[in-house]
Amino acid sequence: MNPFVVHTGLVAPLDRVNVDTDAIIPKQFLKRIERSGFGQFLFYEWRFNVDGTPIDSFVLNTPAYKDSTILLARNNFGCGSSREHAPWALTDYGFRAVIAPSFADIFYNNCFKNGFLPIKLSEEQVDELFKRAESREGYQLTIDLQEQVVKDSEGLSYPFEVDSYRRYCLLNGLDDIGITLQYEDKIAAYEASR
Repeated sequence: MNPFVVHTGLVAPLDRVNVDTDAIIPKQFLKRIERSGFGQFLFYEWRFNVDGTPIDSFVLNTPAYKDSTILLARNNFGCGSSREHAPWALTDYGFRAVIAPSFADIFYNNCFKNGFLPIKLSEEQVDELFKRAESREGYQLTIDLQEQVVKDSEGLSYPFEVDSYRRYCLLNGLDDIGITLQYEDKIAAYEASR
């Protein structure tokens, strides 16, 4: 995984509650076994008409938010099925983080395992970010995981909480396999001694 230390990016405001994983990546696109290739299908039924043409009104199809790397969302983001493809699709599309007041537990945990940072802020803080993202063209945020703060160029600064183990893994670009491989020499030595 790529380490996540500090990221600055354009913010896309997705103003919907209860965004479920089938909306994030519809079931008909789950045939791949690799983690890549899902970004083109992200929010497919909201992004595209039946004939495959873009729905102009969807936030990611508007020029102002097309190259966003930080998704702003509402309560209960990632609810529904436990598919790990949801954070894969968000990451493959180019997002590095999602900010919302609350997340579905399984989605929240899957994000960390895939190098994608979910950030919980209060509803009031998220409301303020929506106002700024919708009223300022090119609105960007900087997420500093080392300092655990979200900030913008106008002085807004919101601290956020993250589990210390998950923070360590993201800062160092380690998933569960990467953590284990840190001890590869010791594992090999043990196996040789048996």
